[in-house]
Amino acid sequence: MKANALEQPSALAIVDDPMFSEHRSSEPHPERPERLEAARAGLHDAKLNLQRQPLDARDATEDELSRVHDAAYLEALERACGRSGWLDGDTYLAPRSVDAARRAAGGALAMAEALLDQRARHGLALLRPPGHHARPGTGMGFCLLNNVAVAAAHARARGAERVAIVDWDVHHGNGTQEMFYDDPSVLYVSLHQFPFYPGTGAADEIGSGEGAGYTLNIPLSAGAGDAVYVAAFERLVCPIVAEFDPDLVLVSAGFDAHHRDPLAGMSVTEAGYAAMTQRLAASIPRGAAARLGFLLEGGYDLTGLRGALRAALEALDPTPPEGPPELSGDISPRHEAELARAKAAQSPYWKL
Repeated sequence: MKANALEQPSALAIVDDPMFSEHRSSEPHPERPERLEAARAGLHDAKLNLQRQPLDARDATEDELSRVHDAAYLEALERACGRSGWLDGDTYLAPRSVDAARRAAGGALAMAEALLDQRARHGLALLRPPGHHARPGTGMGFCLLNNVAVAAAHARARGAERVAIVDWDVHHGNGTQEMFYDDPSVLYVSLHQFPFYPGTGAADEIGSGEGAGYTLNIPLSAGAGDAVYVAAFERLVCPIVAEFDPDLVLVSAGFDAHHRDPLAGMSVTEAGYAAMTQRLAASIPRGAAARLGFLLEGGYDLTGLRGALRAALEALDPTPPEGPPELSGDISPRHEAELARAKAAQSPYWKL
């Protein structure tokens, strides 16, 4: 254990940087700097007994990025630095976008390092642009560099034997899945609306080769709310994370499954995000302290983003308010069948 281990055992390590707001389109776009302002407000609103410990972000290096991204793509981004344009119909480039993306990936690294060194109990990285759609050789879906994948690969390089990524963004993290699809040291878990953008994430996408069973997709049709998501955590996500026993858990924390979000059709409330957080933290076999970090992904209704982030953070508190949150909705027969299909796909690999 390092000399500075558990220096601030009750701290929440927070990564934020003015550069993240420099990624801005000249045209109206859902992925806008105001999202970051809403997330900051949610952090400010949160009633926590955790000390808030700011971390300095840094730019990720070429070597750190190349663990998950192709050299040709990184070279293309370098050439695009300072320019405006579009990677695809959804993903814009502004003059400071590449700089912001490198800083966001480096912010994810800083948070992972603080958790691995046990300098904080939990981590929160308020990053823009988001990352989980970025593939090895291209950006897409508002994403330029895959922040959570860069952090997971860095944790492995730092000596972590197993890293779990839990992605509750409403869109499937196709880029993250692709990067670790044959890797048994990184468990990738995704709950997402399906069929929906980007079209990947079927229940039978379980990994390949030695990585078979280490990709868990829980595709859900529109309308899924708190009860469905919490059931998915209780029946699938938490038992598998517990059995995997990761050294670090990273959450691709998109809040666009919120019932207010304009880009999707799910019905999760603040209470649902709190319940998912509580259950995930409780499932980590050696305890959640210093092993659970959140990285901002989607969430496009500013009020929903602010409230959902606040609720998730408050659920991390070591002395939360008494009583479980009141969950909304129920589980329809359609959603029950979807959960059953996901469980059947994983049953050969895990004790479910």
